[in-house]
Amino acid sequence: METKRRALGRGLEELFNNEPLNYNKMEEKIITSTPKEEIVKIKLDELRSNPYQPRTNFDQTALNELADSIKEHGVFQPIIVKKSIKGYEIIAGERRVKAATIAGLEEIPAIIRDFTDEEMMEIALLENLQREDLNAVEEARAYQKLLESLGITQEQLAQKLGKSRSHITNMLGILTLPEEVLNRIEAKEISMGHARVLSKLEDREQIEELAKRIVKEDLSVRQIEEITSSDKVYERKHKINKNKERDDEYQYVEEQLVEKLGTKVKIKKGRIEISFANNNDLNRILEIMKLNN
Repeated sequence: METKRRALGRGLEELFNNEPLNYNKMEEKIITSTPKEEIVKIKLDELRSNPYQPRTNFDQTALNELADSIKEHGVFQPIIVKKSIKGYEIIAGERRVKAATIAGLEEIPAIIRDFTDEEMMEIALLENLQREDLNAVEEARAYQKLLESLGITQEQLAQKLGKSRSHITNMLGILTLPEEVLNRIEAKEISMGHARVLSKLEDREQIEELAKRIVKEDLSVRQIEEITSSDKVYERKHKINKNKERDDEYQYVEEQLVEKLGTKVKIKKGRIEISFANNNDLNRILEIMKLNN
């Protein structure tokens, strides 16, 4: 995929080198490496949010507390911005900008850096990923967008974020769930543990029915695992009765492949059948098998 398959934009690559990507460390590196004479004052009314920033909600109580601190002590840490056609776009420090506005300030200390639009998007995704209140669907979508924008594999993304490969794979797997179930996850009616179990099922109706039961009956992850595993045991018993030539050793191999690929796998009559929900899920499986070049 020619030059689109890059490691990172040059600006970010120089900041992180081979270190895991971390929004807070990026901000710290820029601030500590900037000479004091390059820190300028910018009017608050000239600032606007990063256009790629998916976050819109900020804790008002925390903002008011920060505003009180700014009134008393001022803004100690400069924000980081990019010059735009009209004013400046905020790269880091939006909470400080909002709190400074509440505190009645007219300007704020800032460091101006020239990032590309792609880098602005990557920075916004990194910040979004490292929020404490991020739900599972937001996290999974952020991983997906980073994979697309950076043109890297799941393995490379896992290394850059300091996560395990299986964590990235499992998170992306939940995006194959029906939209109704994703909405329940975002509403925090269903946990990530529930989502992982549901994402390994094939039957859409079964997934949606179980999602409703999780909410209505307040089922635990363990209970859902027992329900789905008992269904699988029932199916397996009937299939074994119909298919006497099947060797028990294949069950172990199947389980290993299911764990590795995060999807349903069948082995019978010299064939391996691997299920996938859609094109994104197929690409995810091919990538795990290192076949998606």
